[in-house]
Amino acid sequence: MKASRVLFLAAAFVLCGGVALAAQAPTVVTPDTAKWQPVPQFKGWQMAMITGNPEKAGAYYAYLLKAPAGGKAPPHYHQNTENVTVLSGTILFGLGDTMNQSAMKAFNPGTVASIPGGVHHYAMAKTDMVIEISGIGPDTTTFIHK
Repeated sequence: MKASRVLFLAAAFVLCGGVALAAQAPTVVTPDTAKWQPVPQFKGWQMAMITGNPEKAGAYYAYLLKAPAGGKAPPHYHQNTENVTVLSGTILFGLGDTMNQSAMKAFNPGTVASIPGGVHHYAMAKTDMVIEISGIGPDTTTFIHK
């Protein structure tokens, strides 16, 4: 019996080791190494994918967004929940259909916000800033005022 247990454990370690070797390597993206692309909807903003496909329904995605000081994201909403993490700089954030700078709240690095689908919101970069956006696709953006 001892021999069969040892053989079973040895086989399990070999199989697990093989699985570990076949696993994918982690994806590492920094603001300096990111492949930045313009975001046509938000003037001056840029986007860099981290993982996934934001257009694919039911799939996890994450990407970086950066904007220069004063860069605006006018009132809009998303179909699904959007998770926002402030990585650098300060972003101003507000709720509603009209951009009201006096009602916006400042979010600094380390702040995490989860915005449910359908919630009307807007944002503005108070300083140069980088945020991470993540969620489950599709990642849609519908503007309140066209």
